[in-house]
Amino acid sequence: MRVLTAIPVYNEAKHVHDVLAEVRRYSPNILVVNDGSTDGTAELLDREPGLCRIDHAANGGYGAALVSAFQFARASDFDVLVTMDCDGQHEPSRIPVLLEAIHDCDIVSGSRYYRDFRQDTPAPTDRRFINAVVTREINDRYGLNLTDAFCGFKAYRREALEKLHITERGWGMPLQLWVQAARQGLRVKEIGVPRLYLDPNRAFGGVMNDPEQRLAYYRGVLAAASHDVLPGTRAACCPCPGSC
Repeated sequence: MRVLTAIPVYNEAKHVHDVLAEVRRYSPNILVVNDGSTDGTAELLDREPGLCRIDHAANGGYGAALVSAFQFARASDFDVLVTMDCDGQHEPSRIPVLLEAIHDCDIVSGSRYYRDFRQDTPAPTDRRFINAVVTREINDRYGLNLTDAFCGFKAYRREALEKLHITERGWGMPLQLWVQAARQGLRVKEIGVPRLYLDPNRAFGGVMNDPEQRLAYYRGVLAAASHDVLPGTRAACCPCPGSC
């Protein structure tokens, strides 16, 4: 099984070298998507050997970075794509656990609320509340059994990526993913991963710093995703005469 690990990176000069060093222990094939970093991250990446790399000229957003990773994976001959963040919240040592779990499903997702770990840290109150609300709404509407709708530590079979059409460029990208996965009947599994908030004061930026606006945005992503035209499907036909 050929595995590619993709890491979206935006202004992670503090973490990028140590994260890559640890990832190399578990995944020899690494793709870094540098999403318009301005803090010296790009120059640090120049010193890292053996990487696949995509550079966005400007910051496009978390979802935009993962869209680039998905496109790269679909155009390659890798069997599985692993995605993880570069801020130290995801432990690369868990990559083999993701890969072991994907033998009988299409997407394996880490969950910070699936079980407790010794190294868990408290989640910021507003983030945990919004996560719980959105996760419950996804489960109720689409019959999933998720415990963490937002964790970015995932493994995807290449065939699963072929059935997705992700367009959400912001932080709400995982929600579009779950809606599409449910609509396509993909097999989903969660595994427990530690809940590590190394910087609980780290902000999303802009209006996303306001919890009410953030929740409204997430619900908008969910609503829009229910109408996405997906690979292997077609848009609903307009009732206008002669239009079909």
